[in-house]
Amino acid sequence: MPGTLDMLVLKTLTRGHLHGYAIAQLIAQITEDVLCIEEGSLYPALQRLELNGWIDGEWGTTANNRRARFYRLTPAGRKHLTKESGRYKNLTHAIARVMAFTG
Repeated sequence: MPGTLDMLVLKTLTRGHLHGYAIAQLIAQITEDVLCIEEGSLYPALQRLELNGWIDGEWGTTANNRRARFYRLTPAGRKHLTKESGRYKNLTHAIARVMAFTG
């Protein structure tokens, strides 16, 4: 669904500052590898979220002593996440009603 990746990234960042690889790994871990976010999708999403003011990024060093950009959720991002979460719940409930329909 459009906007789902953005919502997942924003939700993941509610845990704190994370770099891109850690975001992808956490999503994969939480979903038991059902959702595997590819770099080609993740990094453009991070740029888009930063341009929208929903996350802030700053350069830092990983535990492996590598340079990486770490992201954090902004207040505007938290507000957007709340809005998108509500939209997502409404949509999934509507789909569930259709799927449960026995006609």
